[in-house]
Amino acid sequence: MHARMERLFAADGRLLDVAIDHGAVNEPALLGGIADARAALATLRAAAPDAIQLTPGLARLLSGHRGPGDPRLVLRTDVSNVYGAAVPRTPSCELLPQAVETAVRLDAACVVVNLLLLPNQPELHGQCVRNIGVLRAECERVAMPLMVEPLVMAPNDVAGGYQVDGDLRRITALVRQAAELGADVIKADPCDAPAEFHQVVTAASGVPVLVRGGGRATDTEILQRTFEVMRQGACGIVYGRNIFQHPNPAAMVAALMAVVHDDVDASAAADLLRSRSAA
Repeated sequence: MHARMERLFAADGRLLDVAIDHGAVNEPALLGGIADARAALATLRAAAPDAIQLTPGLARLLSGHRGPGDPRLVLRTDVSNVYGAAVPRTPSCELLPQAVETAVRLDAACVVVNLLLLPNQPELHGQCVRNIGVLRAECERVAMPLMVEPLVMAPNDVAGGYQVDGDLRRITALVRQAAELGADVIKADPCDAPAEFHQVVTAASGVPVLVRGGGRATDTEILQRTFEVMRQGACGIVYGRNIFQHPNPAAMVAALMAVVHDDVDASAAADLLRSRSAA
């Protein structure tokens, strides 16, 4: 476990993980920028983030083609159906069969699973808790780090699926639950006031905290938020649409890597983004 955790994070203990597992949830609106998965993967591999988060199906596209300098693999282990404009009649978050064994075969550095908290959906939350329990036991057997995503989501009919609620009190409580359930890494929501994110880090009680990007934001907003949450003690970020839907994903990766690993502020990162985009 320690060896895989050291492999997942860079030498400075930080991590930029690019998530392109959105196609698994069967929502057409989330396919922008990754409709051609092979092209998206080629672009991101060349951009060289620390890790790429994939489903088992897409991870197989890399089979036999990954070298020691490639981004590490973070493998998605579950699929949910709650990311649309309305919550479906039967919300679910289903574990993929033998996901941890698949992660070992694909040489993943980590697996990731949801801990979803949607308004008025306690059964869905309970299913996620059970999923984590199953995975925790499987991960222990093969020394595979478990990343848990405690996501406090805004009402679908107000903001659409997968939108961040932003309530610090609810985020910290769910992050603490993820730590209590045995997470080795936590991918948390950003809170409405990024300067308060240290409270989320405290709630994690020593478990490394990464911050998710959520919905598409402006370049200025995403760079400033990233800089602030890193100052507040986050160990890194897991961004999807704010990278792969950017007009120049490679330039955005370069700018975010500078913020995460070199403590570059938002203004300098924006300058880097513009220069890389113009090149």
